[in-house]
Order: sequence, then C-alpha cells, then structure tokens
Amino acid sequence: MSFRARLDAQLETPLVRHTILGVILFNAVILGLETSDQAMAAAGGLILALDLLCLAIFVVELAAKIVARGRAFFRSGWNIFDFVIVAVSLVPAGQGLAVLRALRILRLLRVVSIAPTLRRVVEGFLSALPGMASVFLLMGVIFYIASVMATKLFGDSFPDWFGTLGISAYTLFQIMTLESWSMGIVRPVMEVHPEAWMFFVPFILVTTFAVVNLVVGLIVNSMQDAHQAESNAATDDYRDEVIRRLRAIEERMDRRD
Repeated sequence: MSFRARLDAQLETPLVRHTILGVILFNAVILGLETSDQAMAAAGGLILALDLLCLAIFVVELAAKIVARGRAFFRSGWNIFDFVIVAVSLVPAGQGLAVLRALRILRLLRVVSIAPTLRRVVEGFLSALPGMASVFLLMGVIFYIASVMATKLFGDSFPDWFGTLGISAYTLFQIMTLESWSMGIVRPVMEVHPEAWMFFVPFILVTTFAVVNLVVGLIVNSMQDAHQAESNAATDDYRDEVIRRLRAIEERMDRRD
C-alpha cells in the first residue's frame, strides 16, 4: 500500500474523525467565549491561542487530505465545503475584512461534513430543491396576488401594515407564520372591515396549512430517498463482501483438493 493510500486510510479511521469532531465542538465553545468581555479580560490570551491551535489542526487535516487524495479531494462537494470554511478563517481580518472574524463560527458547520446523519439531512434538503423551486414559485404568485389585494383593501385604513406592496407582503408573511396574526393584525383590521376574515382565513389555509406543508413533505420525502439509497449501498457492499469471502473459502478448498 502506498504512502498516500495509508494516509487516506488513517484519516478515515474513527479515532481521527472523532478527534476532529471534538476539535470542532471545542472551537465552537472557544469562539463563543470570545464574545464575552469577562472571559476575554480574564483569559483573552489563552482563548485566542486555543483558537489558533484549533485552526492549525484544521489546516493540517485538510493539507493531509489534499496530499492523500490529490485532485480527487476537490471532486467531493463536502471537501470543497471544508476547504472554503477553513480558508475564510485564514483571511486576515483587517482593511474592511473585520466581518470575517465573525464568520469564523462557520467552522462549526464542519460538523455536517463529519457526521453522516447530518450529511444525509443536508443531501436530502439539496435533492428537494428542484421540487421546492416550483412550490416557492407558487408561493410567490400567491403572495403577490394577496399583497396587491391587501394593499387595495386595507391600505388606506392601515398604512403601517398594508400601505405599500412591500409592507403588505411583509405583513402577510407574518400572518403566514401565525406570529401575533389574530390579536395583533387581523382583529384590529376586522374592527374597521368586518368582512376581512373572508380574505385572511383562505390566505392562511392556502399558505400555512397547504403550501408550507407541501415544502415539508418534499424535504421529508427526499431525506427518505437519500436514506434508502444509503441503505441500498450498504447492503450492496455487505453482499459483495460476503461473495468475496465465499470465493476465498472456495479457492482454499479447491487448493486442498
């Protein structure tokens, strides 16, 4: 086995994966402590040093993966994701780039690439995006129609909520989320326009209970498909391993004969 193959095998061992996962979680705690003035005043130097140590471990890990896999490293979307996350942390936070210091917390997202169950959730969400695009388009059409109607119906009486098309869209979004929709918005509107329920009730039924649940259904279905595909792949691998072992046993028996 070549050096690169041995290195790649070592990087995929449970010990290395769990160690990197522990460093990611530890680094998240360190970055949280950096937001505390008391913690920075008491041990600011140590906190920054530990942050740099975690970053150094991430850099060494990625460098080892690049050495072990070569160009194949950049053929994986998860590897590119890890590379970008670490690269952002290496950009100097100065000359207008101070916001990048806040983006260092994105290192915690590497948990997604480390944990298979989280990867399955993300892959299921991404596979649902094509179907979700049609649903979001439908949602956009519904919101546009409802915003125009609400502006014309209630704009004069409640300009703070329905004065313009944009304000109406934001108010309707709040209603769709069911956040203070009844006592905060709809009932005050109904005191001036008693028939307003004929507009708001169908809007909530269509958006909150139909379209949003359709999005959730698409995501759940995609995650189930991804889990089934992973289970099928694991079954195929197990079957191939059993066949290989049976053939090896058969070859040994033939040699004895």
